[in-house]
Amino acid sequence: MKAEEYAERQLELAGWPVNVASYRLGIQWHAKADNVSPGAALARATGTTREAAERRVLERAEELLGRTRRQAV
Repeated sequence: MKAEEYAERQLELAGWPVNVASYRLGIQWHAKADNVSPGAALARATGTTREAAERRVLERAEELLGRTRRQAV
């Protein structure tokens, strides 16, 4: 299968920059959120629409980033 309708955007969640990528494989949509700074994958999700997949991945990423503590430097 080939990924189709690939889209990528950056936004801020819980004070952290996040990169969200979504694409379609067959009839299923896939989304991935990663932390822009270190590039670590935060969450992955699937859905029947792009919006559903992105909503699920953003909810999970926001939950994880909300628990992350920032240290003063």
